[in-house]
Amino acid sequence: MAETIGFVGAGKMGEPMVLRLIDAGFPVQVYVRRPQVRERLAAAGAVPVESVAAVARDAGVVISCLFSDAQLNEVATGADGLLANAGRDAVVVSHTTGTVSTLARLTAEFPDGPVLVDAPVSGGAHDIAAGTLTVLLGGPDDAVARVQPVLAAYANPVIPTGGLGTALNLKLINNVLFAANAQLAAAAVELAKNLGVPETSLFSALEHCSGGSRAAGYVQSAGGVESFGEIVAPFMRKDVAACIEAAADRGVDLGQLRVVAETGPLDLL
Repeated sequence: MAETIGFVGAGKMGEPMVLRLIDAGFPVQVYVRRPQVRERLAAAGAVPVESVAAVARDAGVVISCLFSDAQLNEVATGADGLLANAGRDAVVVSHTTGTVSTLARLTAEFPDGPVLVDAPVSGGAHDIAAGTLTVLLGGPDDAVARVQPVLAAYANPVIPTGGLGTALNLKLINNVLFAANAQLAAAAVELAKNLGVPETSLFSALEHCSGGSRAAGYVQSAGGVESFGEIVAPFMRKDVAACIEAAADRGVDLGQLRVVAETGPLDLL
């Protein structure tokens, strides 16, 4: 029988994760504050519980899908938190794009277990519903191997990255690189305009030329730089700010990636 999954954070991203886990045959116990979400998940087959502590008890794998380190700290620590109530052999999966120092501190506070792994994601709710979310996964080899089949209920690929914190480090690199590439794509549109090249012609050519990038494709699919800025830039501002904070937390310099991300045509500050 599949082991029981505990789940905290059944929001926009977390709710479809729970539904996919249920569809994959996992027993899921979930802590949800909003009554309408609790009712939907109960109707789908999840078992609502009344506290964070109850989510962790008797669960072999506990998944948290939370927005920030502050939220992770709130549910993970203390006598009623996830880490104090999960079994010593349990694995706690954090989908939060936060700081490595937070993970290191939580691990130090609970040295006898459970095992904590970092699992930041790339994609949205539609990817989860399709089972194609990208998950980067860092932690001890045995813990990573244990949770991969669980995460595969809603993620493909699941990419092992090394020890605890390596997944967050890779997410940092990806996010600031995407921001820099988006700024370069926007700058290329400005240059094309100055040279009399239509934006549509530029993007059509970049689909087949060496200067193309996934960021340029996103700008194109959004309908151009202006639409991209309105739709995507607000989320990228959060990512860039998080990258700067995370780099400072790790004591590293983002170098030219930060310069480009902050000084291009898009307002990402």
